[in-house]
Amino acid sequence: MRKKAIVVVGPTASGKTSLGIYICKKFNGEVISCDSMQIYKQMSISTAKPTVEEMDGIPHHLIDFLDVTASYSVSSYCADARMAFDDVISREKMPVFVGGTGLYIDSFLSNTTFLEGASSDDIRLELEKELKEKGAEEMHRALYLVDPQAADNIHPNNTKRVLRALEVYRATGMTITQQEELSHSQESDIEPLYIGITYHNRELLYDRINRRVDLMIENGLIDEAKAFYSKPYSKTAVASIGCKELKPYLDGERTLEECIDRLKMNTRRYAKRQLTWFRRNENIHWVYPDLCSDEELHKSVDALINKFLAGDLIE
Repeated sequence: MRKKAIVVVGPTASGKTSLGIYICKKFNGEVISCDSMQIYKQMSISTAKPTVEEMDGIPHHLIDFLDVTASYSVSSYCADARMAFDDVISREKMPVFVGGTGLYIDSFLSNTTFLEGASSDDIRLELEKELKEKGAEEMHRALYLVDPQAADNIHPNNTKRVLRALEVYRATGMTITQQEELSHSQESDIEPLYIGITYHNRELLYDRINRRVDLMIENGLIDEAKAFYSKPYSKTAVASIGCKELKPYLDGERTLEECIDRLKMNTRRYAKRQLTWFRRNENIHWVYPDLCSDEELHKSVDALINKFLAGDLIE
């Protein structure tokens, strides 16, 4: 019998955290985060990590456990999420996944498996050197010789994906096409209920994003960014929206106002990308806080979850 899980997804600043905590309190759940940046300890403000007050006594898993010097990947998340899921289930609690990193949650729930040793810093550096020496076209040709299907699906100018495909082949002896076929060979033992939260009026979402950024600045984001850049950091951590937009200000290259505007713009763009990702999932049940009261939204969510738990929900 498949184990049930509730999954709350949506764009940044849409209200996922509060909805996830409401569901946990109502249905005896615990939150398992699916946010690729809230994993880092030193980035609480920039990643909008829930505070102790916001958590309201609900246990949260997979947040605030990794130093910014450490790299992290989707395969790491799938392994950690499995342990957290099994732990929550073992205590007869409802796993409630909450977050906006679609690749992480979808990979876990589809039971994607990853080849051990499919990443290698040494091989990656070697490939980057070859790219500089030979150019994008030659690297794409090298991929075509070992994995023509992948080469046909990857544009020669998309050097990041070309190098990644070559890295997998050189590290494992298996092409990335073979890896992708293998990764989805077993059905997941988890039955998820996807609940998506967003705004019918997109401008309202953007206003929430802008207000959140202003609040981050008030709460000390500049000091957090200074502390972040004062020590070594991983490529994974530095990719996060928040600190990197403030670096030109810290370096004296841009005004604070310019950097804040850039942060707001990049966050809005990120929200668009998140919505594009999640809209592809036809199993998501969407709720819109701007079209109803909080009480009405909670009632609709309650009804949805009760049907799901009773086995009466028809997708």
